[in-house]
Amino acid sequence: MKLEFDIASGDFSKAGRASSRIKKMLKQLQVDPKVIKRIVVAIYEAEVNVVAHSVGGKMLAEIDGTGITVIVQDNGPGIEDIEKAMQEGYSTASKAVRNMGFGAGMGLPNINRNTDEFTIESELGVGTVLTFRNNF
Repeated sequence: MKLEFDIASGDFSKAGRASSRIKKMLKQLQVDPKVIKRIVVAIYEAEVNVVAHSVGGKMLAEIDGTGITVIVQDNGPGIEDIEKAMQEGYSTASKAVRNMGFGAGMGLPNINRNTDEFTIESELGVGTVLTFRNNF
């Protein structure tokens, strides 16, 4: 099963739609609730990162008999220092984003912590691609 979601820049009211829809599907497939929680955390963090840091992007999710693979691709400034961005608390979020309660610098670390496989590729001025997988 393949799903695709558009993620709009700056629209925090819509962040979480993909994770909510995928959560419902995984419940219907009777996936272990602990696994669902990990998946939903990773997907939500990825959605918020696209909303906060890019000019929009897409999320593709593929559910097969053994797990879920998610690819999140954004159009944005790219990540200058991936190693730094992976550190808890490091954030490049704007003051406006922080004032809304986002941008604490936990997004990428939380994605990494809640997935079985995680890769990140980024090119300055082009954007970022996250690929992660959780096994059932």
